[in-house]
Amino acid sequence: MDIHQLEKSTVRKVTLRLIPFLFLCFTISILDRVNIGFAALRMNEDLNFSDAVYGFGAGIFFIGYFLLEVPGSAMMSRIGARRWISRIMISWGIIAIVMAFIQTPLQFYIVRFLLGVAEASFYPCMVHYLSGFFQQKHHAKAIAGFMIAIPAANAIGSPLSTFLLQLDWLGLAGWQWMFILEAIPAVILGIICYFYLTDRIEDAKWLTQDEKKWLLDVTTREDLEKQKVKKYTFAQVFRDRDVLILSLGYFFWMFGYYGINMFLPTISRGLTETTGLSLQNMGWVLGLMYLCAMVVMYLIGKSSDKSNERKFHVAGCLTVSAVAMILSVFTAEFSTVGAFILLTISLCGAFGAYSPFWAIPPSFITGAAAGGAIALINSIGNLGGFFGPYFVGFINDLTGSHNLGMIILGISMIVSACIVVLLVKQSGKNKSIKADAHLQETG
Repeated sequence: MDIHQLEKSTVRKVTLRLIPFLFLCFTISILDRVNIGFAALRMNEDLNFSDAVYGFGAGIFFIGYFLLEVPGSAMMSRIGARRWISRIMISWGIIAIVMAFIQTPLQFYIVRFLLGVAEASFYPCMVHYLSGFFQQKHHAKAIAGFMIAIPAANAIGSPLSTFLLQLDWLGLAGWQWMFILEAIPAVILGIICYFYLTDRIEDAKWLTQDEKKWLLDVTTREDLEKQKVKKYTFAQVFRDRDVLILSLGYFFWMFGYYGINMFLPTISRGLTETTGLSLQNMGWVLGLMYLCAMVVMYLIGKSSDKSNERKFHVAGCLTVSAVAMILSVFTAEFSTVGAFILLTISLCGAFGAYSPFWAIPPSFITGAAAGGAIALINSIGNLGGFFGPYFVGFINDLTGSHNLGMIILGISMIVSACIVVLLVKQSGKNKSIKADAHLQETG
């Protein structure tokens, strides 16, 4: 088998082995994270929660996430991704079930905080894990392969959650059954994960010896190329200019993204009241919106890999998302359909930025330090996931409308786009091209 056939065979095997399983795990993660938005349609009324109480509870998840994100990534480096991802999934599944039995705002805050603690470092662990099995030139597409789970979870979860909201079994309300039934798969997959994943290429029995050797050679060479530019330690990434700026850009992005995402079911219900659209049909509409975002996310990741360009793909997507979000506020006054189309475009832009953004850190940082960098960016950035929903809830209670909140969320995403373009030096382009050239000369 020549080198090109060996590469094709190995990449195909790695992709088929890892991407579908991690996609499924991440889908359940996102579903358990954002189903709170659908629960709010009935839970807030049953428990007498205001928008401000709901926004604070929805967002406090990210405080727990922030506190344990970097320590969790360090722990993953010590004990291996397989064990750590398994622990994360089992613990968050159990806590997500407990959400069904909250009765007071304090209980709501505590359980959501603990859910963030349990899930902390899950995403950076998976990104770092994939970076060890894929060449740099395949990073964005590989990341997009499992990150499609974000819009996919919403596409599947929207009609599913609205259906479960209508259940009334054994004295439990529909929103309680939604939390229970959507959390059980996390526990099951967490157990499977322990036996399915392999921590190192050398342990991958599903690859032949030639495939293992080829994959080890190319990933090691790429690591050496990055280390020639600068060799990072785990501690040094916390002082790196680009890592800190990426963290700031991600914060403003997540401020806008989660601000709209956590309240989208509520916003949509308000838009559809004039049309008489049923709760279940609203779920299908939202599912279709997220399905469009899933397709765009894949196409953007593919385009970013093909051109070996990252940051302008990110900034372009975020700008489109922000403009569409702001325009939807004014369009809603005369066209519900037009508002939904613009919200769909906004979702497509917000999701499209994910894969090129997360291909940037592995382009200039390697080893355990890459896991630390990803964890730091994700933890600081996801603080925006606390402030965004809380801010929207506060503004809603103050003004009685979502309009002002959505405009500010859009501005926040434009700020993120400017930070990525104007301040971030690393794009992945030069280094990946250099690494590819070196591999062609030596391989």
